[in-house]
Order: sequence, then C-alpha cells, then structure tokens
Amino acid sequence: MEETNNSSEKGFLLLGFSDQPQLERFLFVIILFFYILSLLGNTAIILVSRLDSRLHTPMYFFLSNLSCVDICFTTSVAPQLLVTMNKTDTTMSYGGCVAQLYAAMGLGSSECILLAVMAYDRYAAVCRPLHYTAMMHPRLCASLASVAWLSGLITSLVQCSLTVQLPLCGHRKLDHIVCEVPVLIKLACVDTTFNEAELFVASVVFLIVPVLLILVSYGFITQAVLRIQSAAGRQKAFGTCSSHLVVVVIFYGTIIFMYLQPANSRSKNQGKFVSLFYTIVTPLLNPIIYTLRNKDVKGALRTLILGNAKHKEVVEYLFT
Repeated sequence: MEETNNSSEKGFLLLGFSDQPQLERFLFVIILFFYILSLLGNTAIILVSRLDSRLHTPMYFFLSNLSCVDICFTTSVAPQLLVTMNKTDTTMSYGGCVAQLYAAMGLGSSECILLAVMAYDRYAAVCRPLHYTAMMHPRLCASLASVAWLSGLITSLVQCSLTVQLPLCGHRKLDHIVCEVPVLIKLACVDTTFNEAELFVASVVFLIVPVLLILVSYGFITQAVLRIQSAAGRQKAFGTCSSHLVVVVIFYGTIIFMYLQPANSRSKNQGKFVSLFYTIVTPLLNPIIYTLRNKDVKGALRTLILGNAKHKEVVEYLFT
C-alpha cells in the first residue's frame, strides 16, 4: 500500500526533454513566445466578435467560443510546462497532474465537437443561404455551443476518473511533457485492457465521428459551390470555408496521431512533439488563420484599433 500511494504523495517526474538540455532551453523560449501570442490573438478574436456589431453572427459566435476553448486549453498546459522546464526539479504534484488531466481532456474534447458544429454552420451558410437565419437562430447556436462544452466536461469526468483510479504501484516517471490519459495508463501496474478500450471508444466518438460529419458537410458545400455560375461567387464561398478547413486538418491530424496510432509505432519523442504541437502551436494558428484570411475580422480589428486611437487623442486634447 505504501508503494502504491507513492505517486500521490510525491507527485510525478515529468521527464520531458531533460535528456536534451539545449533543446529544452530553445523550446522554453518558443513555448513562452507562442503562449503569449496565443493569448493575445484569441483574446483579440473574442473582443472584436463582441464589440463589432457586424460580427454578431453565428460564425463569429462559434469562433469566439473556439478562441475561449483555446485560451483555456493552452493555459492548462503551458504555464506548468514552462515552470517544469525552467528548474532542475521536474516534479509535478499529483493534484496538479490530475487537474491538468481533467482540464486538457475536457477542453480538447469540446474543441472537437465545436469544430464539427462550425462545419454545420458553414454548410447552412453555403447550401441553405435563404434559410440560414432560420436554421442558425441564436437559441440553436447557444444550444450547440453548450453541447460542445458539456460533452467535453462529461467525457473528461468519465475518462479521467477511470484513469486516476488505476494503481500505479509507485511509478512516478512520466516520459512526456504533460499529464495525458495514454501516458498515465502506461504507468498502471494492472491489466488496462478496459481503460484502453474505453479510451479507443471515446477517441472514435470525439475524433472519427466529428471528422466524418465535417467531411460530409464539406462534400455538400463543394457540390453547392461548383453549381455557382460566378467565379467571384465561388471564390467567396470557398474563402468562407477554407479557414475552418485548415484548422480542422491541423487539429484533428495531430490529435488522431496521438490517440489512435498504436503506441509502439512511434518514438517517445514523436509523442512529445505532437502533444506540444496541438497544445501550444494549434491554439495560436487559429487566430492567425482566421485573421489573415478573413476580411471581416481584419476590418473589425482595424476599426477597433483606430477607434481607440482616436478616442485617446480626443481625451488627451480635452485634458491638455
């Protein structure tokens, strides 16, 4: 019993890239830079979606929800990762590991559902333009966003609760950068067939099913776009959907690689870099992709910045 409880008393040793100190120092700078940019970019998306009345549409409502998920997701990982990489003692408390486990699993699952919901929104906009307002009314949008958040919460409670109950028999070394379900399952000193099967089922539900729904949506969208006679109209329709499609490919590609690929088919560093990519890099790519490829967001940002600048000039003039 003493050996079993060892991990909960002393926490875990996150090995990360400790065997490559030069790489670890380089990654520390990159992670810090990306984390700050991610916070700024996603916060900007939320602000312009709220403050600019032209962006009070279902598309930007879901986009602001996606930015909120990304802020919470990367914050559940990046600060602890930076602290761990910046000290010789890489111990992470048991409570901190469990909290990160629940948060990352729940938020990642919510993002999977949210991206599928955004694909449905694009389908309604392109394939049912005359009925779009009726189909995507505010109450339905709020309900779909709530389903995304709640589904992530439920799967996190189920999946992580089953994982933390596994006896670890004193195993404390996590050869990874964050606390994730597949990594903790490997530490268990009992048969984990049920846990692995449950993880596979959850991965299918939150990864494969949303991807299939997204592909079906974009199949209908492609058919509808190709029927448009005007080249400018086709370009506008594809431009409306391309940003979301790029985000989908990047996010689901890395997550599927981590959760559905057999563990023995990849090196230990591959899993670390993949986790690093979808927890740190992907949340930054979302605002970049949507901002650089979206004239509405760029216009709203320009208006917001110029408006604040003019307001500041007026205030300075009045008080000087």
